[in-house]
Amino acid sequence: MREIDPARTAVVGVHWQHEVVSPDGLFGPFFAEQVARHRVAAHAARVAAAVRTSGGLVVYTRVAHRPGYPELIPNTPSFAMIPERQAFLEGTPKARIIDEVAPQAGDVVVTHVRLTGFFGTELDTVLRRRQVETVLFTGVATNLSVAGTAFEAVNHGYRPVIVSDACTAATDDAHRASLQTWSQLGEVVTTAEVVERLSG
Repeated sequence: MREIDPARTAVVGVHWQHEVVSPDGLFGPFFAEQVARHRVAAHAARVAAAVRTSGGLVVYTRVAHRPGYPELIPNTPSFAMIPERQAFLEGTPKARIIDEVAPQAGDVVVTHVRLTGFFGTELDTVLRRRQVETVLFTGVATNLSVAGTAFEAVNHGYRPVIVSDACTAATDDAHRASLQTWSQLGEVVTTAEVVERLSG
């Protein structure tokens, strides 16, 4: 892993919500088993802890909607499922971030209603206010919202880095293919590499 300035580093934890990563969540049947089998949340928690300890910024992106879903455009099958199942409603238990990676004092939670974390949100402003240069990514799913937000980060001028063992997809093949594609543009590192670099 290339050198990074800890004070100008952020980690963005993507969609660590019960609706996404718990077995009884809307998208849990796709992702929960992979998250548990690969201990992905534990790795993400280590990355977040290392960033906090070294003086960086911890950010979470999450999806949440108002009753009636006035801001939801159901233009994909996955988006259409959300109002059908009354999922991702603001204030409900399944919309919360899981305890294993729960935000702590000083962390920032960014709420959005589309696929990725920058679109229509204050994420870029939050990062720029802290003069962030390097953005680490953890979360679910590697090939969807994680990669999508990382690609957006490129266009916003950041140095995005995907932490491979702190992300997952619906299958190992999808996860690996996404990382292989991303590596043609950006960096892929492990949790151990991040912790070592930030603690060094």
